[in-house]
Amino acid sequence: MSVPILRHGNVLVASIQVAQTDDELVQLRDRLSEMVGQKRAHGVVIDVTALDVLDSFATRTLRDIAYGSRLRGARTVVVGIQPDVAFAMVQLGLDLGAVSTALDLDDAVAELERPPTQAGRR
Repeated sequence: MSVPILRHGNVLVASIQVAQTDDELVQLRDRLSEMVGQKRAHGVVIDVTALDVLDSFATRTLRDIAYGSRLRGARTVVVGIQPDVAFAMVQLGLDLGAVSTALDLDDAVAELERPPTQAGRR
């Protein structure tokens, strides 16, 4: 199922509502990379609130999206990691690296509005 990507000012918001296959995650990565340039986005928010699991491929793909977007001039924030998902990620040794996280969309937009030198978890 394709993930909708909406534009909110100069920020792209992708809300993942259901678990994605590996191929669907790769398609999301590619679409976001393309849209960052097309829309001249300065930020990307990936909302995973609806997900009850993030496996190693999904975690790595989120990290790849963030690093790829940064190379194209946009910062990325992942929002909505549920407590059980966070705990499982820690137990499995899964890491988003230097990717910023936030509790919700409002916090993510606030993070992206701060200058990069003041951003919390760049």
